[in-house]
Amino acid sequence: MFDQQLANYLRLQNRLSRRQMLQGAGFSGLGLLLGGCGTTLLSEPIGKVFDPLNGNLNALMLSNKPVPEFPVSAIEPDEKLLINTFDATPQIDPSKFQLTINGAVNNPLKLSIADLQTLPLTSMVIQHVCVEGWAAIVQWGGVRLSDLILLAKPKPNARYVYFKSADGYYESWDLASSLHPQTLMAYQRNGRPLSVDNGAPLRLASPIKLGYKQSKWVTQITLVDQLMPAKGYWEDLGYEWFGGI
Repeated sequence: MFDQQLANYLRLQNRLSRRQMLQGAGFSGLGLLLGGCGTTLLSEPIGKVFDPLNGNLNALMLSNKPVPEFPVSAIEPDEKLLINTFDATPQIDPSKFQLTINGAVNNPLKLSIADLQTLPLTSMVIQHVCVEGWAAIVQWGGVRLSDLILLAKPKPNARYVYFKSADGYYESWDLASSLHPQTLMAYQRNGRPLSVDNGAPLRLASPIKLGYKQSKWVTQITLVDQLMPAKGYWEDLGYEWFGGI
């Protein structure tokens, strides 16, 4: 079943431009501008709750602007990427792991790590920035989240993406940021398999969001038409929702 879905996806990928994909997910330039111009965490106090609708212009800008990457020689030592956990590190058997993609999609999916590894591998060397004030240049490798969303065939009303983690952490993004070409579901770090402490078997990785937006141990991705009252673990404690850099 997944092999056939993958073959169909690869055919679609050759025909479908990024602009067409955004339009297919219900986006247009005017639609994204409805919320007006928002600010990011770097220009607002950390305790201010950010109205998700005000992130729409930011989302549109991000969706069309790749972030410059670093050369492999710039990768910093492993210890530069600090380990922060929401709860105890979950124990996940990689052989039994499945990523569920559901919600406002026409083709719900359950994918194993082997399934994910049949999709095109994308590698990037970017700066991971933490809201606590530190940063590290890291190489991430994995599957573009946009590839997975395209496979799941989002419905026109899909606007937001929720991420559920094995340790109970939860997070939400706007769809445009999720479709950014440098937003990955990563299973590699610095050219090696991802460690459990860093979120194995699968985590979010992107240069366009602060670290608290980049969930580790992701087991479920759910597309929705509107944000639920629970927007994200740290956001529900007062952090900015958009979390862009």
